Amino acid sequence: MMQHYFVGAWVPNPSETTTYETAILPAAGSLPTRYLIRQLSPVIEVAPGQQQSLGAQLYLGPKLQNELPKVAPGLQYTVDYGMVSFIAQPLFWIMSQIHKLVGNWGLSIIFLTLLVKLAFYRLSESQYRSMAKMRKLAPRLEALKERYGDDRQKMAQAQMDLFKQEKVNPVGGCLPMLLQLPVFFALYWVIFEAVELRQAPFFGWIHDLSLKDPMFILPVLNVAVMWYTQKLSPAPGMDPVQKRVLQTMPLVFGVMFAFFPAGLVLYWLSNGLLGLIQQVVITKRIEASK
Repeated sequence: MMQHYFVGAWVPNPSETTTYETAILPAAGSLPTRYLIRQLSPVIEVAPGQQQSLGAQLYLGPKLQNELPKVAPGLQYTVDYGMVSFIAQPLFWIMSQIHKLVGNWGLSIIFLTLLVKLAFYRLSESQYRSMAKMRKLAPRLEALKERYGDDRQKMAQAQMDLFKQEKVNPVGGCLPMLLQLPVFFALYWVIFEAVELRQAPFFGWIHDLSLKDPMFILPVLNVAVMWYTQKLSPAPGMDPVQKRVLQTMPLVFGVMFAFFPAGLVLYWLSNGLLGLIQQVVITKRIEASK
């Protein structure tokens, strides 16, 4: 029986052969259809005058990933990271080791995010370099749009010629982003599932990283980072309606993050801020070049 941070588990004797069954009991009289899940231990006969003792271990408590394997092999998988488990489990181990050094789970999240960013620095650099080049070409792309109007075929050909001339790959920023996504999803699940963050303080006004920010400071900072990142991201060829929809996204995410656990928002803010710093440096470097 599982909740978000807690689990209740009966652990049978490992020397027993235990059978697990499911069954559907049909409706009968006033009773509705019932669904049965049961565990059957070996049959034990107790003769007259004899005594027999039966027992099983019951665990009720938090999903502490380092402690659950001691209760029963495999019980640690009640912490479910889904399809990214093979990435998430090493990330949690690294975050635990960082916590041993710094003694603060909020700082552990920030340093783990920094390590992941450093590991993907080259990929991110390629992504931001491509975006910076596209941003630099934005005025010329708008000029082409005005020149060719609704003639999409000529517009597309002129864009391709411009990209070839300037040696810019318009999808060059997509592949590095796709390669990084599984790791960032895994990091999201690590922070979302970790009971270690429950009742864990960060600094100042945040006394529990598993609850929402009581003063909504982290969500507001996250909106500011997303908005400025969006200003640096090129959107050539996008019509006014699409641009307006895109401009509302930081606010939409801000409303959602206002109710997310503070630990998750801290991760998203750290990731966005580190990415923004890298993007600003690369963009300025590209804009300063010929």
